[in-house]
Amino acid sequence: MLSKKMEKALNDQVNAEFYSGYLYLSMAAYLEEIDYPGFAQWMNVQAKEEQDHGMKLYNYIITRGGKVTLEAIEAPQTEWDGVEAIFQHVLEHEQLVTSLINNLVDLAIEEKDHATNQFLQWYVAEQVEEEENAMENLGKIKRGNNSSDILFMLDAEFGARTYNPQI
Repeated sequence: MLSKKMEKALNDQVNAEFYSGYLYLSMAAYLEEIDYPGFAQWMNVQAKEEQDHGMKLYNYIITRGGKVTLEAIEAPQTEWDGVEAIFQHVLEHEQLVTSLINNLVDLAIEEKDHATNQFLQWYVAEQVEEEENAMENLGKIKRGNNSSDILFMLDAEFGARTYNPQI
């Protein structure tokens, strides 16, 4: 059974994960608008993964006898200053999500909720991967130094990403 405090925190994280998906969809739309369909594909896959992360939490809350409470999702940013700015935002956003997950783990430890702590370890590992990918992607784009030829090649590379459901 989840404590009310843990239930609220997990519900807040469901909202944060759905917001992440919404943010990445907004990024995909912007990238389509500026004619980078490969980068947009990468963001669309990222959005689906974030939806999966939210649903994994949603299902966990139910499994532990809690109540899922869905809140309004904040409108995401819709404009950036190019591809590099978007991928910088991705890195910063993933670092924020990592801090949110770490706070949940801290709360689970404080509440002596060993089951939730164990469940959240998947998210801890996932965030290490998310931040690593964000740093690598941003590094590739920065090394391209805004060269249209390099961005064209990276757009094709990023467009090869496919969605693999995580739940």
